[in-house]
Amino acid sequence: MRLYRHYEHIPDSDRGGVVAIGSFDGVHRGHQAVIGKTRRLAQEFEAPAAVITFEPHPRRVLQPDLPPFLLTTFRVKTRLIQALGIDSLFALTFNQRLAKLTAEEFGHNVLAEGLAVRHVVVGDDFRFGSQRKGDTALLTQLGRQYGFGVTAVRSIMAAGQEPYSSTQVRQQLKQGKPTRAALLLGRYWEIEGRVLHGAKRGRGLGYPTANIGLGEILQPAFGVYAVRAALDLATHDHMGQRWLAGVANIGISPMFDPREPLLEVHLFDFDGDLYGKHLRVALVDYLREERVFDSVDALRRQMDEDSNRAKVTLAWEDWDNAWPASPFMAVGAETGGNA
Repeated sequence: MRLYRHYEHIPDSDRGGVVAIGSFDGVHRGHQAVIGKTRRLAQEFEAPAAVITFEPHPRRVLQPDLPPFLLTTFRVKTRLIQALGIDSLFALTFNQRLAKLTAEEFGHNVLAEGLAVRHVVVGDDFRFGSQRKGDTALLTQLGRQYGFGVTAVRSIMAAGQEPYSSTQVRQQLKQGKPTRAALLLGRYWEIEGRVLHGAKRGRGLGYPTANIGLGEILQPAFGVYAVRAALDLATHDHMGQRWLAGVANIGISPMFDPREPLLEVHLFDFDGDLYGKHLRVALVDYLREERVFDSVDALRRQMDEDSNRAKVTLAWEDWDNAWPASPFMAVGAETGGNA
């Protein structure tokens, strides 16, 4: 997949394609339906399949005081979109200049002149342009004016007859329901990053941990989780990479000095140096909330119990100790939807 951070002076080989447009935070099953439709139309038209997204997320620019809300970093979103069979990704730099483009200017400057798109695919609730004044009706009108087709994919309904949405995923994670979030995403939600040096308190308790800062990623419910974790070999041969079982705490460790929220992962049956490595951690199940214990011994006993529960929880899963063939296979998601 070829990556562009602009829409001007694009090689002819990546112009004239079928493009999906959206923020695609989380790349959930609704997003997968839109991108899947894009790929199928591109095959039908014998044209490149592309995605237009925005980096940073528009809300981070337009509402900078919001607490962390992202489901996927740019790195993760790129990897997930690539896994869906897309030829090129246009990750347009979202700044005040782009934010001020009217819907008509976006249609002319970006879609018609910049990318010379053949067809555009969006969700049926798609909005674009300054102050989000553009909708699918206006996009269709612009398509007639500039010679590109438009498909609005109807919303895919999750359980309870609500459309799949990033908002739903965030709600489930903040309520400590990672399994329900996984059903919306079509995969387990992951936190990933470089392993940091910590206070090494876990090592003293018999539970050494790999620590990762949350940064701008959504803070899920604080507490203890059953997890799977793997080193990220996204630029190397994936075969043979093991996903290790583990238990993790997300929060501020209230037994000790308060600090920034942190993911602390203890991997079972692992003995190695992870400092500075890039680690992917999939949240499989929520075990309990964070709490303060009467003593360090009481904390250690609880950690023993947490570890045993995590092992039981993870035992039923057949990860085959190998890198999944697709990030969307872990919970059996379909990437096509009913588009």
